[in-house]
Amino acid sequence: MRSVPYVANNDVKLLESGGNYFKELLAAIDSARQEILFETYIYAEDETARAVTDALIRAAKRDVKVRVLVDWFGTGRRTAARLGEEFARHCVHYRMFNRWFRRGAARSHRKICVVDGETAFVGGINTNDDTLCDYAPYKPLPAPRWDFAVRVRGPLVERIHREAQAQWTRAGHLNIKHRYHLFKETRKQAPGQGEHPMRAGFVVRDNLRNRRTIQRAYLQAIGRARKRVLMATPYFAPGLKFRQALAQAARRGVDVCLLIGVGEFRMQDAVASSFYPQLLAAGVRIVEYRKTQLHAKVAVVDHDWATVGSSNCDGLSLFVNQEANVVVRDAAFASSMAKQIERGIADGVPVGLDDLRQLGWVRRTGHEIAYLLYKLTMRIFTIGYA
Repeated sequence: MRSVPYVANNDVKLLESGGNYFKELLAAIDSARQEILFETYIYAEDETARAVTDALIRAAKRDVKVRVLVDWFGTGRRTAARLGEEFARHCVHYRMFNRWFRRGAARSHRKICVVDGETAFVGGINTNDDTLCDYAPYKPLPAPRWDFAVRVRGPLVERIHREAQAQWTRAGHLNIKHRYHLFKETRKQAPGQGEHPMRAGFVVRDNLRNRRTIQRAYLQAIGRARKRVLMATPYFAPGLKFRQALAQAARRGVDVCLLIGVGEFRMQDAVASSFYPQLLAAGVRIVEYRKTQLHAKVAVVDHDWATVGSSNCDGLSLFVNQEANVVVRDAAFASSMAKQIERGIADGVPVGLDDLRQLGWVRRTGHEIAYLLYKLTMRIFTIGYA
């Protein structure tokens, strides 16, 4: 299996939830001089999204080349259409990914922004208010949605920029009215600005050459783990290889802890619960996060491997969707990410085998039925899920 293509001398900054992320993102957009590539899955119609829209329009008025790509399904047909109309009035170039599912079931679940080829943002944070539920009826959350992104500066930005350009091209041909030359200037990349420049890699999942790239990155890290695997995911329903890797790590004495979001979709909770008995029996610790909506897709392995991105640990993200993650090999960054996950674990509710034994046979059977239905659905959409 090919390893993650790391490059050295990067400055990767961890950003927790919307409050920190949008402050950095808006500042970068407002400082743009030449080009902005912006991708998101959900682009809402709230004050947070309005601030991003206004910043992108201001940039276009400064003659910055602004390209915005949204997922047609994630953003919603009507919102996506209204965005297109507004952006067209202000010379912001805009596309919708896979409209009417003309290219199959794949969705562009990525969240990426690249500014001037110098600064990039990658993570799980959508363009919406993190105090509100991210689906109708958009009820207030008990606390801000828990999520992460990273700001990247250094040589890795060139790879992120190249992939963002490619995704724009894949999304469709430019309208003649909005045609312009692609930004091709090779910019001088700034070195990492921290005391310990970081090695980092950018991994994507698509249905072409990178069908298993993100899963491979996880499996390689878990397979080499010697001390700990900490993982936070909103939805847990990976394939058999992934589950076996976690169980095998726990059996060889690695501290494996899964922090799983619950309470959003009952079907998804039931599918995740169907895996609990085998994982717990192998020694995997499972903690359910109930404080607010968990949207983070992050993990730490041992003392110097960490990942932040858009990919959930479920069949859709690992086998169907278009996804993007940054993998960082740096002890300080991994320590910072581990502290955040441990804080989430402390806020969660541990699940043990005794808890499962107390469930009635009806609920246990329901979990198994939910898994079988999910497995059947995934096999319709993809090959490789088990």
